[in-house]
Amino acid sequence: MASKAQLQPNGLAAYQTQVIFKLPRASVTRAEQCQTTAASLKVLRNMDAGWLFESAPDAMLLVDGQGWIAIVNTQLERMFGYRREELVGEPVEKLLPKSFRNGDTAYLSGCTAAPRTRPMHENLQLHGLRKDGTEFPIEMSLSPLETEEGVLISSAIRDVSDLKRVQELQAQLEFEQMMLRLSKTFINLPVERIDGEVQEGLRELAEVMDLDRVNIYLFDADKISRTITHAWIRPGIPPPPPGKIMNEEFPWIASRIANREISFISGPEELPEEAAAEREYMLSVGVKSWLAIPLQVGGELLGSVGASTFRRRRTWDSLLISRFQQAAEIFANALARARADEVLHQAYREIEQLKGQLEEENVYLREEVKLEHHHHEVIGDSEGIRRVLKKAEQVAPTDSTVLLLGETGTGKELIARAIHELSRRKDRAMVKVNCAALPASLVESELFGREKGAYTGALTREIGRFELANGSTILLDEIGELPLELQSKLLRVLQEGEFERLGGPKTIKVDVRVIAATSRNLQQAAREGKFREDLFYRLNVFPLTIPPLRERREDIPALAWHFVNDLSQRMGRSIESIHGSTMEAFKSYYWPGNVRELRNVIERFLITSTNTVFRADLSAAETAVGAHAQTFEEVERNHILHIMGIVGWRVRGERGAAQILGLKPTTLESRMQKLEIVRPK
Repeated sequence: MASKAQLQPNGLAAYQTQVIFKLPRASVTRAEQCQTTAASLKVLRNMDAGWLFESAPDAMLLVDGQGWIAIVNTQLERMFGYRREELVGEPVEKLLPKSFRNGDTAYLSGCTAAPRTRPMHENLQLHGLRKDGTEFPIEMSLSPLETEEGVLISSAIRDVSDLKRVQELQAQLEFEQMMLRLSKTFINLPVERIDGEVQEGLRELAEVMDLDRVNIYLFDADKISRTITHAWIRPGIPPPPPGKIMNEEFPWIASRIANREISFISGPEELPEEAAAEREYMLSVGVKSWLAIPLQVGGELLGSVGASTFRRRRTWDSLLISRFQQAAEIFANALARARADEVLHQAYREIEQLKGQLEEENVYLREEVKLEHHHHEVIGDSEGIRRVLKKAEQVAPTDSTVLLLGETGTGKELIARAIHELSRRKDRAMVKVNCAALPASLVESELFGREKGAYTGALTREIGRFELANGSTILLDEIGELPLELQSKLLRVLQEGEFERLGGPKTIKVDVRVIAATSRNLQQAAREGKFREDLFYRLNVFPLTIPPLRERREDIPALAWHFVNDLSQRMGRSIESIHGSTMEAFKSYYWPGNVRELRNVIERFLITSTNTVFRADLSAAETAVGAHAQTFEEVERNHILHIMGIVGWRVRGERGAAQILGLKPTTLESRMQKLEIVRPK
């Protein structure tokens, strides 16, 4: 260490002169070295700045116009690990890594060519090189000093390693805060907002990572081209290529993306020979550095997200790439969800386009799927039900018309389905029409179809259920409710297999197997003139009467267990047993609504059940024992009156009389009218 006396201007001059003479350079004469050093010392003496130069907190050195080190201070020795005599007379590049020398030499020569003070500037991304070979980040300022012998350059160097670490921590904090915002933004984000939020996310990513252009490419369906869907561009920066980009235009990048490889360069010169197209483009628009990361979700390659810098070169270290990749994964998941939603909507649009083509059988099947068939075979082993099933097996292979008779809720539709499934027509869907549920004005068009303009409001052509059932089976439920004026048209279909659409002159031929069902006495209705006698005889080819539940009480336990198991599973309940008193009540109850009423009663009490033992209170209902002395109509009338009193004479809706009795509201209203049941004033 030099003494304080040596640090005075005169002592410093003597010390530096002694050192530089000991280290002659081959390319500089001894006279030139002496002249440069003398000029440097003269400047310091004239400025009386020797003491300030030596005691400055930053590393200081004086360089001549050719970049030779003339003077250094003690702080520079400590910073770089050299002694003065190892630096004086050496080129300034000795203190710089090879990868930085070109840029820094230009910085020095620029200062001598156009003398002006240049402050420390972090954007230069300079590094120093210690004697031990380690590199460290520095900031450097240059100040020209004009002398009689020429321009000398005074340089101050500052070690910014600690500052860089603080900046890196700040950058990490900013990045993590941004990632937190992005993650929160895209959680449960409505699909229609995804594009806008991805765009905003690109802006945040570019600003946090100091990028000039960030864009997302998504592959088209053919995978041979890609299109920019989202981009953020700093003002004054050239935009990316517009429109579709074919893979063959930039084959090197396209190949690496297809192979799911991350690609990055700090300058176009780093591109390989096969990337000639990419290099030409980057040089033409001024791209200095570039990064591309594949976008993939669940193994599917969606495209890529790219980043470019134009203002300065960028070194892509592993930390920077990892951060960029984390943000890319968030964008990829959001865009994949948006694409899946678009695919779903496209499927919906295609369904709408095909709706006309599926108007026949498939549309009807979609309607049928809404119905809940709670059992696929008849439950019970009573003599009455076995007799019905045996007859169904006998008639099923034929094309004969079947007339199903029985009270409402006995399972006539279920028997009709069993006949259809055992027939040669089972490969096509059975078509069902409830004649009681259709307004009289629409029955004809529903059964036989209509032409466009057949009546006011008929804006399109519509085929009827008979046309839908061509080659299959049609179930005409509640056939006794069919308007008298349409019965002749139905008779013609049964006899000749032909009809005309409403408003159409063309005769249509069909091959349909007819199964009719009714809870009315059609023979009595025919005698009263309410039903065509010839139609009755045409329907009554093979009559099949379904016994009411009260006539097959031995089937009640099996039916009750079937409904308890089925409904409890639907409700998420666990029922282990049915209470004995409840089963006895079920077996003794009259069940005017038959199997349908049994199911509804079980469902109603399951809703309020809180334990594993099923109970149902039927004490308010009449039992079969008390009903023996009454006619069927009297029992039915009294039961309906009892239920109507409980529900306050409400027929329809939740917990209305129709729901409790297991009847359709229209059927209940029809029965009330027949039994002359009116609400008391």
